[in-house]
Amino acid sequence: MKINEVRELSVAELKEKLYSLKEQLFELRRKKAVGALERGEDVITVRRDIARVNLVLREKELSEKK
Repeated sequence: MKINEVRELSVAELKEKLYSLKEQLFELRRKKAVGALERGEDVITVRRDIARVNLVLREKELSEKK
């Protein structure tokens, strides 16, 4: 997911996306713990997507205060 795609989403959509990404990260970590994770880099990409969503949420929050 690219940052431009994230910036196009509304705040409600961003919160939904953040929730689904956190669920996905939980499942990936669970699979990693039992040894069923095939691609370890999936954890890294999901963590980066979570960071992107949090960044855009914070940007939107700060722009509303101005």
